[in-house]
Amino acid sequence: MSESTPVFLMILTVVGILILALIAIAALAKAFYIKVEQGTALIKNDTSSRPKVFFTGAWVWPVIHKKELMKISLITLEVDRRGKDGLICADNMRADITVAFYLRVNETPEDVLKVAKSLGASRASDKHAVNELFNAKFSEALKSVGKQIEFVRLFQDRQDFRDKIIQVIGNDLNGYVLEDVAIDYLEQTPKSSLDPHNILDAEGIRKITELTAQQNVKTNMLERDEELAIKKKNVETTEAMLELERQQKDAEARQAREIATIQAREQAETKRVQEEERKKAESATIQVDQELQVQTENQKREVEVAGQNRQRAVAIEQEKLPAPAIWKLSRASAKSKFSALKRKKPSKLSARKSPT
Repeated sequence: MSESTPVFLMILTVVGILILALIAIAALAKAFYIKVEQGTALIKNDTSSRPKVFFTGAWVWPVIHKKELMKISLITLEVDRRGKDGLICADNMRADITVAFYLRVNETPEDVLKVAKSLGASRASDKHAVNELFNAKFSEALKSVGKQIEFVRLFQDRQDFRDKIIQVIGNDLNGYVLEDVAIDYLEQTPKSSLDPHNILDAEGIRKITELTAQQNVKTNMLERDEELAIKKKNVETTEAMLELERQQKDAEARQAREIATIQAREQAETKRVQEEERKKAESATIQVDQELQVQTENQKREVEVAGQNRQRAVAIEQEKLPAPAIWKLSRASAKSKFSALKRKKPSKLSARKSPT
C-alpha cells in the first residue's frame, strides 16, 4: 500500500498539469484567436513585408501582430442629377434621374489590401468616403451613356441603359466590385428648369415643344375620334332601341289582333250555340204544343164518340122501355151531357193557355 501511494500521486499530478495546460490553451485561444463575422475581413500585420488577410479568423499575438477589421458588405451609393444638372440625352433633352449603385469590397486578399491602402480599413464601408471616391467616375459614366440614347428610348428601355452604364464603368474600381445598378427615378426635366440661352437646352426646349405639339395634336384627334365614336354609338343605340320598340309594338298589336279574333270567334260560336239551343227549345215547344193539340183532339173525339155511343144506347133502351121510363132516361141523358160540357170547357181553356 505504501509503495502504490507515490504512483497514484504522480498520476494525479500529471492529470492536473494536463488539465491546467488545456485551460491555459483555451484561455489563450479566447484571448488571442480573433473570429471574423460574415461581411468582415481581418487584416493582420506581422513582421513580414505584406499584411495577411483572413475572412474566418486568425491568431493575433500581442506586440508581434496588429489587427484591423474591414467591413466588406454591400453598400449603396446614389447619383442624383436634376434640373440644370439633369442628364443630357442624344436629342439634347434633359432627364431628371436618380441611379443607385450597389458596391462591395471584392472578397480577395489583394482587393482588400488595395481598399485598405486607398481608403483605410475603417473607411471602406463609409458611404461619404466611397462616394467621394466614385462620384466623379459614376457621373461621367451616366453622361457618356445618356448622350448615346434619346430620351424616349431611355425612358422605354431602362435595361439597355443600365447594361451600358455597367459596361462603361468596367471592373477597375480600386478593389471594389459593382454588384448592380438600378434606376430609381427617371422623368423629363421640366421646361421651366432649362436655360434658353444654353445651346443644348435651347435645342431641348425646341424638341420638347415639337413633341408636345405633336402629342397635343394626336391627343386632340383621339379625343375627337372618341367623341365621334361615342356619338355614333349613341345614334346606333337609339336606332336599335327604336327598332326594338317598333318590334315590341308590332308584336303587341299582332297579339291584340289575335286576341280580338279569338274573342270574336268565341262570341260567334257562343251565339251559334245559343241560336241552336233556342231553335231546339222552340222546336221542342212546338212539338209539345202539337202533341197537346193532338191529345186534345183525341180526347174531344173520344168524348164525342162516347156521347154518340151513349145516345145510341139510350135510343135502343128507349125503344125497349115504356114512356115514363123513356122520359126519365132522357132526363138522365140530358144531365150527363150537361156534366160532360162542363168538364170540356176547362180542358179547352188549358189548351189555349199552354202555348204561352
